[in-house]
Amino acid sequence: MLRIVEELDTPAGYKAELIRGKIVVSPWSKLRYLRPMRRLRAQVEAHAPDGHITETSPFLFVFPPSERGYGPDLFVADESAFDADGRHADGAALSLVAELTSDSTKDVDWLDKMETYGRIVPVYLLLDMRVGEINVLWDPSPKGYRSRTNVPFGRPVRIPAPFDFDLDTSGFAVPEDESAADEQR
Repeated sequence: MLRIVEELDTPAGYKAELIRGKIVVSPWSKLRYLRPMRRLRAQVEAHAPDGHITETSPFLFVFPPSERGYGPDLFVADESAFDADGRHADGAALSLVAELTSDSTKDVDWLDKMETYGRIVPVYLLLDMRVGEINVLWDPSPKGYRSRTNVPFGRPVRIPAPFDFDLDTSGFAVPEDESAADEQR
């Protein structure tokens, strides 16, 4: 299945992921999400653990026990995960994942990805672009994340270890009327 996902010729602006053993094609982030994503990346990158890279490039991370393969909107991962010859990286290399969610992706981001990331990824940031808030989840366990906080965009939020910094969310908001119009397209 992973080979099919990586060889799939998706339409421009779409990505393929492996979710519950099924190939799911979904749109990449909206253009207006570029600025919040760049602001997020700059702040996270400044606090990334040594030897980890922060990226928004479309790479597929696999989680073999759960038959999942995700291409996060933004990720921080151990650089050594990219030394392999394959076309997908081990999800265990991730130290942080961020997803910018909208109506079309919220169910997968809130349910399936949260469950999978919650077993292995130290920090999961879920930016709800429609509601205008950020959810920070951390402390993974076999049953999922043990800790969670959320704040509306505009307020700082603490990003826990291994990052340990206060994230400025003031530049993350997308004007409400424009965001709603985008969701209808």
